[in-house]
Amino acid sequence: MEQNVEDYKLIFEKEGVYLHTNAKRSNQETTIPGFIRIVERAGVPALEWSPLEYEGHRAPAVLYSKKDGEAGEEDTKYDPGYEPDWAVISTVKKERQHVPVQDSGQWSFSLPLSELYSLRRARFSLGRNFLVLTSRGGHPLPPLHFHRGGTRELLRAMHRYIVLDQSPVDGRLFLAYPHDSGALSQSFDKLHLFDDSTDLVSRFIQDPYATTFGGFSKVTNFFREALRPPDFPAHSRSAQDPNPLHPDEEPGFELITCGVELGPRPNVNRGRPMDKWEEFLDPEGRVMNPEKIKDLVFRGGIMPSLRREVWKFLLGFYPWNSTAKEREDILRVKTDEYFRMKVQWKSVSEEQEMRNSLLRGYRSLIERDVSRTDRHNTFFSGNDNPGLTLLHDVLMTYCMFNFDLGYVQGMSDLLSPLLFVTQNEVESFWCLTGFMELVHQNFEESQEAMKKQLLQLSILLKALDPELCDFLDSQDSGSLCFCFRWLLIWFKREFSFEDILTLWEVQWTRRPCDNFHLLIACSILESQRGELIGSDHDFNTILKHINELTMKLDLQSVLRGAEAIFLQLVQCKELPLKVQQVLGLYVPFSSEDSSPEPTQSSETTQLLSQSHAGAASSSSSNAAARVPTYP
Repeated sequence: MEQNVEDYKLIFEKEGVYLHTNAKRSNQETTIPGFIRIVERAGVPALEWSPLEYEGHRAPAVLYSKKDGEAGEEDTKYDPGYEPDWAVISTVKKERQHVPVQDSGQWSFSLPLSELYSLRRARFSLGRNFLVLTSRGGHPLPPLHFHRGGTRELLRAMHRYIVLDQSPVDGRLFLAYPHDSGALSQSFDKLHLFDDSTDLVSRFIQDPYATTFGGFSKVTNFFREALRPPDFPAHSRSAQDPNPLHPDEEPGFELITCGVELGPRPNVNRGRPMDKWEEFLDPEGRVMNPEKIKDLVFRGGIMPSLRREVWKFLLGFYPWNSTAKEREDILRVKTDEYFRMKVQWKSVSEEQEMRNSLLRGYRSLIERDVSRTDRHNTFFSGNDNPGLTLLHDVLMTYCMFNFDLGYVQGMSDLLSPLLFVTQNEVESFWCLTGFMELVHQNFEESQEAMKKQLLQLSILLKALDPELCDFLDSQDSGSLCFCFRWLLIWFKREFSFEDILTLWEVQWTRRPCDNFHLLIACSILESQRGELIGSDHDFNTILKHINELTMKLDLQSVLRGAEAIFLQLVQCKELPLKVQQVLGLYVPFSSEDSSPEPTQSSETTQLLSQSHAGAASSSSSNAAARVPTYP
């Protein structure tokens, strides 16, 4: 159906609004000047952007469309350099007239204001003022950079048709509602913007490193929704307030932070590796001061000659207050149980396995991953290496121990340092079960733990460096999903093998808080701040830069930075509640908290009682080897 010129009405127009296209091809402009307009077409208000017309060159206008699609051909020439969800566009049919829209390329868009879901505003010191718009279909449009001001006027014009309501979660985020707004009572968790992203996230879980380079923006958009806490109402200001930006905010935006006024960051010194063990044992072999040991390990790590023994305590193989004699009995119990579980999968015939697709799938994944795990390390290098056989057997036995979880890619990365240090099949297995108690939720299919950690990382970074957050937001990287691999396997591929041994033992102490790994991630990001903000990075090059940090980070510097960040935050007198929760400084009261944790003595008794109980179940042993569960 044709649209006449009479159906068109220009409401607002502003020049000097730029798109930063992130285009890969060198013959394309990466910064495109254009016009932002509010128009009415047949009485329907829409927000439109189109580039300045190039000399003697025109192209069909491109209209916004939902994923379920409308008529029109797909624009096969579209190449923004990555796969943003707003790439779901349609070329306008030739007979359809958009008379006032002057464009010269595939970058134009038109979004009905009724389809606008949210608007994010920001400003940072580079002088770029920008808005990020997201549709109700969950598709973010390219950020609009206002090089010449005009944001206040645009928002005032938009308010003729919609209400912009400030989110209580983020002072820069505004939600759009019609003036007849029963919708103001909706909460974030009822909007379900990204329910169709599950398949991509599953692929990301299976191979996070590879998926990082394909379809990554869709994962980013999925996690962007996760970073919006569901337990807050969507309205925090009066629906009658016509202008979310106050008159004195132009030109530019007010820099909105969490209201955190942080003091100076303290200097932190690292200590020497722990080099004494016997002096911490009483005559019967009990560890007399485990908290002191954890403090020493956190401060400087452990000397290689002591690692094997101390790791078994840190990972719950032995209770801290067990005697030397009790530890001998515990070792015997755990050895018997390990080999009972190993026999279970070793005794499965080929014919049986052909009828067990789950076990067959686990074995296939393990064999593939074992062949490429830490092959540069002499313990796993070469063909027919017994270290590879041990790696395979321990992982297969873990599938018997926890068949619901089984094997997920990345678990071989967690086991190889344990096997290298213990040089023992049984000890490495039970250390792995202790380690998995801390991180097993990272590997669960729902990925709720990973979404929670990315949210917590975002909360910390916004408190520490809102300017860096603004920059990442402007480049579609505000979800921090490029940190996914860091958190999934605790930085295993970011540092050298020897550094990982130190890093992990520091983290196992749970000092100074359970989420110290998030502070480590903040330390790394802040160390790259100048490189990220001070250059022309876009989404692709940010991702590339983060991946290229592998083996280039100084561990001691990163640890000093992470501890200094913690001290700086806890010294803040008005630390936001959500930051306190991430750091473990505030825990909401729960009736479940009143039940006491089992004592170390009871753990020892539980372990030893199994020697008289015959074949113990895997679940009993898992409870016996319990270490603090990762939140």
